[in-house]
Amino acid sequence: MVSSVVFVTWDGGGNVPPMIAVAREVQRQGAAVRILGHPRQRAQIEAAGLAFESFAHAREWSSLTPRSGLRADLGYAAVFADRGIGRDVLISVQRAPADRIVVDGLLIGCLAELAEADVPYSIFVHTLRSVMVPAVRRGPLGLILRTAGFRPGLLYERAESEVVVAEPSFDPGAGDTAPRVHHVGAVLPVAAAAHPDPRTPVVLVSLSTTHVAGQRELLQRILDALAALDVHTVVTTGPSIDRRQLRPAANSTIHQALAHPDVMATASFVIGHGGHGTTMLALAHGLPLVVIPTNPSFDQPRIAELVVDRGLGLRLSKRASVGDIRVAASDLLSDPHYADAAGRLGSTMRARDAAADAAEILLAR
Repeated sequence: MVSSVVFVTWDGGGNVPPMIAVAREVQRQGAAVRILGHPRQRAQIEAAGLAFESFAHAREWSSLTPRSGLRADLGYAAVFADRGIGRDVLISVQRAPADRIVVDGLLIGCLAELAEADVPYSIFVHTLRSVMVPAVRRGPLGLILRTAGFRPGLLYERAESEVVVAEPSFDPGAGDTAPRVHHVGAVLPVAAAAHPDPRTPVVLVSLSTTHVAGQRELLQRILDALAALDVHTVVTTGPSIDRRQLRPAANSTIHQALAHPDVMATASFVIGHGGHGTTMLALAHGLPLVVIPTNPSFDQPRIAELVVDRGLGLRLSKRASVGDIRVAASDLLSDPHYADAAGRLGSTMRARDAAADAAEILLAR
């Protein structure tokens, strides 16, 4: 039985909650757990009752620092290629050995350091594997990583295991993976089927918790679009936007932070950015979505495509007008097929205990 586990994360927003949930389950089952991450993550991780170690050799990074365009893409790539993270992990396990090291699958520099030191590791895939693996092997990010001398494909093949916290039926190719790859399902807070208010539909609006250029303006257009509909709009801005910068409508409430499951319990649909966590939580409640990808560089566009392909909702451009958003919202309210499809998928998702299944895999010898 594995008795100690080190988790390695990074300050990226939606990648963090599922790892925290799995780490808590591993700890609940009796193993000693600690998480290494960027300094800004300390409060969130310690609030979950987990031991935290801050990177000492990693480059400075905060997901709330304003970046846009190429500068943002290069900034994220630098985090993923950062060998200093791997050096900090090696120092940590030399000081206090661990039976298993679990690394976020985007941290290629960390994987390379561990591989070169002949230290075994497992990979934690916090979104669709059909997006993450191609992203690190090909495309702009893959090109940057290969130019820097990394071989991401080989680093993945070297892993003891991959734990993929994505719904298998939503992740193309999930059934065609190697035995060491385990699709456990989306790791979520407790979710139940939503029961929308038949009098005034509730719409949850939630975009990225990280800084994304143009996101405040998009939120305002969404507020303006829904103002003309007979709905109650609940907006959560996250830490990157001051809610006082938004102009509320008469039918809206704006919060910096709010427990999404509480709102989703009575919501009719969600307007989101295509982040894996928010999208999966909405679908687990049986809620259809209007997806507006705000970051084209990773999983959001693909998640939006899958939502549309499976009849779970609609997709709009980040530059969508007030009128475009109003029409999409009206369509979701008037066409029951979207909610029916989301309800069927939600039932499948709620039948899983993904955190427990992930912990079982990581604790097995």
